[in-house]
Amino acid sequence: MSSAQAQSPAFRPLTPPRNLTRTLIERLSAEILDGSLAPGAKLPTEPEMMAALGVSRTVVREAVAALRAEGLVVTRQGVGAFVASDIQRRPFRIDPDGLRAISDVLNVMELRCGVEVEAAGLAAERATPEDVRRIAAALKAIDRAIEHDEGAVDEDFAFHRAIADATGNPQFVRFHEFLGRFIIPRQSVRAARGRMASRRAYLEMIQGEHHAIFEAIRDHQPPAARRAMRRHLENSRKRYGKLAAEGAGD
Repeated sequence: MSSAQAQSPAFRPLTPPRNLTRTLIERLSAEILDGSLAPGAKLPTEPEMMAALGVSRTVVREAVAALRAEGLVVTRQGVGAFVASDIQRRPFRIDPDGLRAISDVLNVMELRCGVEVEAAGLAAERATPEDVRRIAAALKAIDRAIEHDEGAVDEDFAFHRAIADATGNPQFVRFHEFLGRFIIPRQSVRAARGRMASRRAYLEMIQGEHHAIFEAIRDHQPPAARRAMRRHLENSRKRYGKLAAEGAGD
């Protein structure tokens, strides 16, 4: 290991944290993103990192693999691992482990709102009779889950997925699959179980918003569909924020 690498904060020994691999990923990511580890720079070898950091080979390999998946590191067989030459072109991703602050959660919810409002409008323009039947079936599945005192998380996801399908644009489906299970509705429904006096009343309130979205799509009213979806997702953000604020006092 070069003297410059040895002096880098990224290669100080790790103390036993909650997760050694995650800590190493975060440390190396920070050094790469702030330029401390320059584009094209060769990372130390596995044995060198193991010795410098005080971790196992598994930790090093998992961390490098994760950084490679994030587009921050490239590996060359028989040569080693290098900082990517153009980290700004790394693939977009959201790390669920990084969503610890309520502000991070709400930022993702806001992003989803921007996508799904337009999806609802396009679905209202383009939905075929079969698309409408699929959305209606997803809506009924939520009703059944509520009647059986279930959380309706998967059913809720299927409802929003059916709307994405109805746009006729596969990119909406792909983006929905990527974002759909982040935060809404899974986290908000889970939080509601412990915070709301009646989970059923809470879910029925959400379902009323779903019905308004469905009716606008069924009637091929794009502006109404966009308004209904925006109202639903903005209300979800407010509900989640309220639940989080109540939890902060526990």
